[in-house]
Amino acid sequence: MRLTRYTDYGLRVLLYLGMKREGLSTIPEIANRYAISENHLTKIVNELGRLGHVRTVRGRNGGLALGRPAAEINLGALVRQLENDMSLVECFETGNTCPITSDCRLQKVLGKALAAFLAVLDEVTLADLLVQPAGMMQMLGLDDPSTRPVA
Repeated sequence: MRLTRYTDYGLRVLLYLGMKREGLSTIPEIANRYAISENHLTKIVNELGRLGHVRTVRGRNGGLALGRPAAEINLGALVRQLENDMSLVECFETGNTCPITSDCRLQKVLGKALAAFLAVLDEVTLADLLVQPAGMMQMLGLDDPSTRPVA
């Protein structure tokens, strides 16, 4: 299973906001730290805001923060929300034209694999990923001793 960049970047935004000390972050700041496109990140942040995972504050001193406690952001649910197509192969799709689908066991095996993948993510929250973030914080330039993750 490969997640889209959209989901990958969405997870990164939430990790960043979870590690950031109190105060707001900005899209340019996060884009710069991860070396990703601000335009693409803006679309993702808008979606995360619509889903309630990110709180946005408009204006001159505006920015972003987690929209709910990190312990309430489940990775499995988040991946399901951000991934628009969980079809691993054509036979998962509505318009499937594969001629061997009716006798092929691959669809069932891949379906079980996808379910197992999501089951593992269902056991993890954003807070679980932020238990000891010192290394990540240092890599992102958030290693100020007064910085504490938001749980």
